[in-house]
Amino acid sequence: MTATTRLASTPTSTGFLIAVEGIDGAGKSTQIRALADVLRALGHEVVVSREPTYGQYGKQLRDSAASGRLTASEEHRLLLLDRREHVDTLIRPALERGAVVVLDRYYFSSMAYQGAAGLDPETIRRDNEAFAPKPDLLVIFDLPVEEGLKRIAARGERPNAFEATATLERCRTSFLAMLDLPFAQRVDATQDADQVRGALVAVVLRALGYRRFVGLGAIA
Repeated sequence: MTATTRLASTPTSTGFLIAVEGIDGAGKSTQIRALADVLRALGHEVVVSREPTYGQYGKQLRDSAASGRLTASEEHRLLLLDRREHVDTLIRPALERGAVVVLDRYYFSSMAYQGAAGLDPETIRRDNEAFAPKPDLLVIFDLPVEEGLKRIAARGERPNAFEATATLERCRTSFLAMLDLPFAQRVDATQDADQVRGALVAVVLRALGYRRFVGLGAIA
């Protein structure tokens, strides 16, 4: 492995922080697990987590997806509390010991979903970056909303309060706008699972400084 070229500044950490984002149904969780397996095979300590967490504040947010959404301001308040706890107890300690941390959603989802509910995305960003480390790499899984909803239905699930078509359309627009960030990369999530996995691994290995790779990440 070559020396890592950092894509964004995270002055308090020595590890590498990856945030994977996208609308519901994009297939992030499955591909994150596959990515973690590749990175571990290459000798990295990998910590995988997700937001909202299953802690006290995250649970309130998860419960609201089934029982009815809270106000955007209350969601933002709970997300900040949940994320601060997540940063303090898991994310920052893992980064400080040199781990690769892969997050299934981070504060960019707050910008998209609470932004779609009427809050100012830039205010959300500032509130989070006051304490949460910026990622070294932001990966946006992109697919049309109709396809995302089909995938949710194919899993035998009903769309929850965060998965209304109009909300997801606004969220997708917000995520695509984030591709202007210098540390953001798009993955076409309409491809089949193997192609998506290969694209994700390729993006991450390049960000970590590997010069060449074959297939799903074998180093040449």
